[in-house]
Amino acid sequence: MGCHQREVRFSIDMMNSYTPVKNQGKNQTCWAYAMLAAIETEHIMRGDSVHLSVAWIERVVEQHPQAPQSKRGMGATLLQLIQQHGVVPYDAMKSADDIPPKHAFMLGVTYTPLEFARSVCAPDEYIALTSTDKQPYYQYVDIDLPDNWLHNRFYNIPMDSLLAKTERAVRQHHGVCWESKNHAMAIVGIGHNEKGAPGFVMKNSWGSNRPNDGLDFLSFKSFARKTLAVEMTKEAFACSASR
Repeated sequence: MGCHQREVRFSIDMMNSYTPVKNQGKNQTCWAYAMLAAIETEHIMRGDSVHLSVAWIERVVEQHPQAPQSKRGMGATLLQLIQQHGVVPYDAMKSADDIPPKHAFMLGVTYTPLEFARSVCAPDEYIALTSTDKQPYYQYVDIDLPDNWLHNRFYNIPMDSLLAKTERAVRQHHGVCWESKNHAMAIVGIGHNEKGAPGFVMKNSWGSNRPNDGLDFLSFKSFARKTLAVEMTKEAFACSASR
């Protein structure tokens, strides 16, 4: 995923809790920042504080034989990588230059990175969604783009249903990862722009030294036009209403 988003002014109507905004710098790993941020918000909603290491994911990608040199990927890529290679807390590996730890520690418990990953994201806990009228709805389809280098499959639903389910999931305080062809962000709230148009408040990964402390806005109209994929828990998907 690349990284280009126009800044707009907006007002917040409701917000979910989220971990501090980070800065991906020149790395093209916004997909990893966004998906980890969604997992973190999901855990905060459950009363559990989790802060995960993007640096660990960057190291895994560097060593993965299928990964592109650009390190681009998708939220579903992140979910598969942590199930296969684990993850560690943010404080255990803040930089890709750090030595990867052999163990993760949380609340007095020692985990291997793989055990820790499965404690914060159970296998098959999340569902990857897309919307394209070029393939059958209500089936799992491939997104044939280089970013989907692990060939994950996405459940294809109509766009109005995808928007409604995403809005409902956010209002019920679930963590959601959103992706276009060029960028990925976590959805952390609902708001409206200067013209009153409703939309999502997004946690970006361009650092907090920006307007709105690093948060951005995506109108529902832009969501319908730009969305490539959305990841949320199967619980969030099942309980969210469709239009």
